[in-house]
Amino acid sequence: MPEGPSVRKFQLLTSPFVGQVVAKVGGSSRKLSVNDLNALRLQDSQVHGKNLYLAFVAAEGPVGPTAEETALQREAACGAHCPAQGQQGQAGVPHPHSQDDELQEAQNSRSEAPEAAEGRGNWLRIHFGMFGSVRANEFSRASRANKRGDWKDPVPRLVLHFESGGFLVFYNCRMLWCSSPRADPASDILSVEFHRGQALCALRAPDPICYTLLDQRYFSGLGNIIKNEILYLARIHPLTPGSLLALSDLEHLLDCALQFSSEWLHSKLCGQGLHPQVYQKEQCPLGHPLMKGTFGPLDGFKRLTWWCPQCQPELLPGDGDPSPVT
Repeated sequence: MPEGPSVRKFQLLTSPFVGQVVAKVGGSSRKLSVNDLNALRLQDSQVHGKNLYLAFVAAEGPVGPTAEETALQREAACGAHCPAQGQQGQAGVPHPHSQDDELQEAQNSRSEAPEAAEGRGNWLRIHFGMFGSVRANEFSRASRANKRGDWKDPVPRLVLHFESGGFLVFYNCRMLWCSSPRADPASDILSVEFHRGQALCALRAPDPICYTLLDQRYFSGLGNIIKNEILYLARIHPLTPGSLLALSDLEHLLDCALQFSSEWLHSKLCGQGLHPQVYQKEQCPLGHPLMKGTFGPLDGFKRLTWWCPQCQPELLPGDGDPSPVT
């Protein structure tokens, strides 16, 4: 499913429509009455972790902040110096997934699944599934045949046509109304309010480190791609209990997480793709054969993991003397 950097890019596609009125709606969503959005004004657009939030008000209500006033638009200023490749395009997962990967990742972990609807509010929460995406002023077209051999274009869950003539298209996502964005910016890996101390305490748990990294309570926006890449960059075996790692190792892993996520977002804003080192690869950059396994908590969903046995040796109890987290 799309991770934090991708959802931030989705927010940038929606932000130019803030302040505009919905003139016509469409889509295949069965959970959401799409006609309820007709004649409403898009007041605000926010992103928290892997969730996109859109606020709607009556058309005669106050106009929300303009796109230029949003924090993400200021972050996107670097895009003026980066040549975009193509038009708006799909800001989804950059590489095709193998069938076994899709079967595993199509199931959201408990910490990533949306909460139950709390009743009608003016915020629409959008949580993207496998290959979920947002497109602006264009529809997604089939790039290959499906399992039945048909070349059918993806069916959008929601289409918003605005009075300006532009439109937004949402694919493979779950939507529900809520009273306000449910988010803790201290846990968002791409937020300026991200709390390092809180994250380090979470990493110190005795659970395998690859489990903790996907816990959205502490690492909102961090997904399976980021997990695989940063564990390789930090040279940590995915099943290493966090309690066995030294503070310096945990600090380095956290630095890798923040830097990799930030650089991936920057690449997306510049129209560039991701070039993973181990995710879905057969060899690491040093030429060592990679191993692949499906790991996850006993009471949770399992995720595919790639690692290099030589670059990421397994750490056993007694191999190190981790320093305390202060």
